[in-house]
Amino acid sequence: MGLMRPLPGEYSEGFAPYILEAAAGDVLAHLQAQLEEAEALFGALSEAQGAYRYAAGKWSLKALLLHLSDAERIFAYRCLRIGRGDTTPLPGFDEDAYAAAADADGRPLADLLADFRATRIATLSLFRLMPDKGWDCQGTSNGKTLSARSLPYICLGHAAHHLKVIRERYLPGLR
Repeated sequence: MGLMRPLPGEYSEGFAPYILEAAAGDVLAHLQAQLEEAEALFGALSEAQGAYRYAAGKWSLKALLLHLSDAERIFAYRCLRIGRGDTTPLPGFDEDAYAAAADADGRPLADLLADFRATRIATLSLFRLMPDKGWDCQGTSNGKTLSARSLPYICLGHAAHHLKVIRERYLPGLR
């Protein structure tokens, strides 16, 4: 498809770190490879390890995995609405409130991983089927401009950010 990286002005500054974190090249291929990376990482964890928090007040690995699914669903929904030309302002969301309501620690890690896989596959399907003209559409989310084109990069960079945090802060504590 050759989806072009979004330009500043197509997303809010709050998303800039995720855009920067997104690897260069074919964003859809990177999203597919990232799914495999997440499956390998989370698939190697025990239930007890899934409950691990690297510090008090931080999410468990299970909660972080469910956050990846929740956020990606929201990003994909935004892409669908914006990419179809819907200019209705979209709300933001409170990730901490979602995490608190989700009860991730009460769910089996394998179920959470299967959920992330299903979410990513659905996201990839949406992105692969987006008409070229849809990528140029812009809308508003959380009071700020957002292009459809920016959302695959936000999905990739958001998950990359959290996978990096897992490798740097969570995994050393599991050894």
